[in-house]
Amino acid sequence: MSQTGFVKSLPIVLSGPSSVMCCAPLVREPLSAAAATELARRVKAIADPTRLRLLSLVAASDGAVCMCDLIEPVGLSQPTVSHHLKILVEGGLLDRDKRGVWAYYSLVPGALDSLSAVLSTQSAGA
Repeated sequence: MSQTGFVKSLPIVLSGPSSVMCCAPLVREPLSAAAATELARRVKAIADPTRLRLLSLVAASDGAVCMCDLIEPVGLSQPTVSHHLKILVEGGLLDRDKRGVWAYYSLVPGALDSLSAVLSTQSAGA
């Protein structure tokens, strides 16, 4: 309960190495300050068209994608693509695996489902 006693805080359940957020849908209960901060971090990560495109490219692939293969599709320089991928990793949406000089990116299992569930207007049983 909050200090006023009227608003319940929602738990953030962390699982796995990349900490996928899982909490009740926004329409069921108000978010706690901590849950709102975590959700905002994830939403900010995908609030950029380039990052959303990169996330889509990685999610649609069969396994991990080399960063070198993401440069041409978005038409940006390697440092810029690297910056955008870093934000997606920090947002808990992508995993990064360093192999030699290149980094490979894969979708964090459950990351998109978790984000979708929080933003859903449907109850879990529907």
